[in-house]
Amino acid sequence: MEYRHAGAQPLTPDEWRDAALVVVLGGPLGAGDLAAYPWLATEIDGLRQRLALGRPTLGICLGAQLMAVALGGRIERRGADNVPAMEIGWAPLDTVADAGPLGALQGIPVLHWHGDNIVPPPGIVSLAATPGTPCQAFAAGHHALGLQFHAEFAAHALEEWLAGHAVELARAGTDLAALRRDTSRHGDTLAQAGQALLRGWLAGLPAAHAR
Repeated sequence: MEYRHAGAQPLTPDEWRDAALVVVLGGPLGAGDLAAYPWLATEIDGLRQRLALGRPTLGICLGAQLMAVALGGRIERRGADNVPAMEIGWAPLDTVADAGPLGALQGIPVLHWHGDNIVPPPGIVSLAATPGTPCQAFAAGHHALGLQFHAEFAAHALEEWLAGHAVELARAGTDLAALRRDTSRHGDTLAQAGQALLRGWLAGLPAAHAR
């Protein structure tokens, strides 16, 4: 496994094409910040090419947003129609009946941390939602999965997240004490359910790509 910062060590075209699995993680940026962070456009282009080839790809938070744009969807800023500008904290998902591996998270509180909403491209449906976030997850075939929420979150990392996003949290007026309490309450359950989700998705990858 290799960990890259996409802005500092972008994947080459060969890596986008040939990697057995690409996981595009989150961050404080948005898919619409291309003017300030031009490398996001390169990331979207790489995803577009990889997804067109049907190669296994997982997007989390910002990664899911970039995947949606690469597939022809779009991103909308939150904050209209009485929807809070940020969704930060723990809340359960409402998954569709045929959500596949995402069914492991039905009704289970997961960690949310975003200020943009995904609008899936035509032909791709939302697999999960929360109030104010109609698309918390989507799939493109069996090879690509986008998760707006954080199924990968490990409770022991919370203080790193709080310190790294201190300005964002202050602007959002997030109750840090409540976030710590909820993390203590739900972290272990998410760890088990999140692993079940990811293992189920990996097990369902097309055999030709499971290498």
